[in-house]
Amino acid sequence: MAVQPEGTPCWADAMFSDVEGAKRFYGEVLGWTFGESSSEYGNYTQAYADGRAVAAVVPPMPGQEGRSQWCLYLASPDAAATARKIRDSGGEVLLEPMRVGDFGTMCLAREPSGAVFGVWQAGTHEGFEATATPGAYCWAEVFTREPEQADAFLASVFPYRMKEIEDEAVDFRMFDIGEDTVLGRMRMTDDFPPEVPSYINVYFTVDDCDAAVARAVELGGILRFGPMSSPFGRFAALSDPQGADFSVIDITTTEGEMPGIRDV
Repeated sequence: MAVQPEGTPCWADAMFSDVEGAKRFYGEVLGWTFGESSSEYGNYTQAYADGRAVAAVVPPMPGQEGRSQWCLYLASPDAAATARKIRDSGGEVLLEPMRVGDFGTMCLAREPSGAVFGVWQAGTHEGFEATATPGAYCWAEVFTREPEQADAFLASVFPYRMKEIEDEAVDFRMFDIGEDTVLGRMRMTDDFPPEVPSYINVYFTVDDCDAAVARAVELGGILRFGPMSSPFGRFAALSDPQGADFSVIDITTTEGEMPGIRDV
């Protein structure tokens, strides 16, 4: 795939203290296979769906051990310039732009309401080799209790145009680049325990949501929500056995009318 426009989700990875356990879990649930781990880059190991790179897993660096979580990377033509915009817009740079061989340049940041994300300036590694096919990334949403902060930040750092769903019962915005909707933002309700911080929920595509949930639970995952059918697909939210939250979605099984949407 070509280098993605600025602000487009382009890659996802996660740190796991038990990398082999993560490989077994996601291999069974999402059908992933794995490449050789790269000792030069901290045993970073790419995951493949149908032979195409879709994500990566890596052990934590010393001192970084903690609860596992998926990190979504947003494309940037200039990671250093994006890092400056992140600071100027009230965000925090957690890892300064760092070149990763010829693969590209990465940066880690936290938006003002607390969600952590990555920035990726592509070199030879342009990001996802597949999206919206079984086992591949499909969609992501920023879950936050302070949507006004998150919205203003995202629109300041990236060239997004904002839309929102016309539904008084839900506070949900979408971020567009050109004609493509690339990211969602959901206000966290009281259904979320107060200790759960803002985070970005990554959706992976499956061909059967209920079967994927059953496999995940059988392997020690926790079902957080669903499965539920929607106009966008049948989806469910899960936590893997090491605590990383993610969702699965079957985009071929839809139900109901698409919601009304208005520009913001």
